[in-house]
Amino acid sequence: MDNVMLVYSTTPDLDTAKKIAQALVGEKLAACVGMMPGYQSVYRWQGAVLEASEVCLMIKTTKNQFAALSEKLVALHPYDVPELIAVPVTAGLPSYLQWVKDETSA
Repeated sequence: MDNVMLVYSTTPDLDTAKKIAQALVGEKLAACVGMMPGYQSVYRWQGAVLEASEVCLMIKTTKNQFAALSEKLVALHPYDVPELIAVPVTAGLPSYLQWVKDETSA
């Protein structure tokens, strides 16, 4: 469990979300990417308070793949400063966590 991470990001639309998800899973940087359309954000950017409808990504990966995943996500992402937040998984179904590790190993 100590190696599995859940990474969050948002994208402006479903096409961008799918493109990023396909690349991350295809390159074994993530085991799975969940896409949640209809995510509403209120945020401050360049001094203004803005609102946007986005697609939230829930990316399942490992600490070992985080640096490469970050690099790929930033390269594919249209935002100047994409959201990229990782949290460690502290508990979960052991067989699922093992699957994440297996699917992200080189």
